[in-house]
Amino acid sequence: MHTQVNILFVMERRVNAGSIQALANYIRIGKKTGHTLAVYGNPDPQLSDIYFSNEVHLFDYVVFIFESKLNWVSGLQLAHLLTIVPRSRRVILDADGMYNAVIAHDGYDRNHASERDQQRWANSYEALADRIVQPTLWPRQSRVQSLLFYGYNSHGRAIQASWHAKHVDIMHVGHNWWRWREVSERLLPAIERMRGAFGEICFVGWWWDAPPVWAAAIGEEAAFSVDSQRLRELGIRILPAVPYRDVISTMSKARINIMTQRPLFRRLGLITSKYFEIFSADTLPLIMIEPERAERIYGPSGRDLVLHDDIASKLVDVLEQPKKYHEVVQAVRQHLTAHHSYERRLHELIEMLDGHQPAVKAG
Repeated sequence: MHTQVNILFVMERRVNAGSIQALANYIRIGKKTGHTLAVYGNPDPQLSDIYFSNEVHLFDYVVFIFESKLNWVSGLQLAHLLTIVPRSRRVILDADGMYNAVIAHDGYDRNHASERDQQRWANSYEALADRIVQPTLWPRQSRVQSLLFYGYNSHGRAIQASWHAKHVDIMHVGHNWWRWREVSERLLPAIERMRGAFGEICFVGWWWDAPPVWAAAIGEEAAFSVDSQRLRELGIRILPAVPYRDVISTMSKARINIMTQRPLFRRLGLITSKYFEIFSADTLPLIMIEPERAERIYGPSGRDLVLHDDIASKLVDVLEQPKKYHEVVQAVRQHLTAHHSYERRLHELIEMLDGHQPAVKAG
C-alpha cells in the first residue's frame, strides 16, 4: 500500500482530443485512494471535473505529457516548474512516441519530418527529465520505460438505449489524422459492398469534411487527406468533434462502433485512450488492429471483435447476431476490469515514479 503521493500533470489542454479523458480518471481514482492528482494551471470551465493547481511545491512528482506538439508550455511556466521540482522528480510521458528515430511507415505516416526535427524533440526531452515512458508494450529506445498509462473505467459505463431503439448502425469516433488510407482502402470498400444492409453511418470528429486550412502551411497535407465526396456518396453523415466527457455517450448512440488507429501508432505498439473508452460505451466495439495485439490487450475474446479480413461480412454478422457479440464484449470487459483498470494504472504509475519498473502485462 502506497503512502499518499501527489502528482502534477503538465499538458496542453484539449477538450476533445489527447489524454484529458485519462487524467479525469486518474484524478477520480486518486480521490478514492488518498492520492492527490492535478493538472498544472488555472481552473477551466470547459474541464469542470479536472482538478487544477499552480502550487507546484505541494507535489511530489511532475509528469509532462507530450503528444503531437513540442512547444506548448511557455518559457516562464517551464522555468518556474524546473526551479521548484528537481530533475529526479520529473518524468515525461511520450504519448505519441516522438522519442524515437525517424520512422516513415509505408511512405505515408511518420513521426518526424526530418532528422533535425527528431533531434530537436530528443534534445528537449533530455534537457527536461531523465525518465521517459511510453504507453507501449515494447519501447524501441533503451532508456524508455513501458507504462501503458491509459486504462478502462469499468464504473463509467454508459447505457444509452436498447439495441432496437438506436438509430445509428455504425459509428466511427475519432479525428481524421493519418486515418484516410486505412479508412478509404479497407473500411469504405466493405461499406460500399454491403451498403444496403446498413442503416445510418456516422463519422464523428475533425477533418472528415475537409482538411484544415492550415495543413498545407505546415506541410501536413497527407495527414489530413480526405475525399468527403466519397463519404457523402456512401451516405455517411459527418458530425463535429465532441468534448471528452461526451465521447462515451456519443458512441452509445450506435449499435456498432469502429476503432481505427493511425499506422505509425500501430507500428510502435502505442496504446491510446480509445482502446478502452470504446468498451465503456453501450455499443458493440469492432477494432481495426492486428488480431495478435487485440488478444494481448483484450484477452482471447478480443480476436472476435477484430475487423481484419472480410470486413463487410463481419459488420453484417454483428448486426444480425447482436446477442452473440454482446457476450463477447462482456468477456472483454471482464478482462479489462481485471487487467487494465485505472486503479491498476495508478498503482503502476506510482511504482514507476517511486523508481520501480512496473510489471508490464497486458493480461
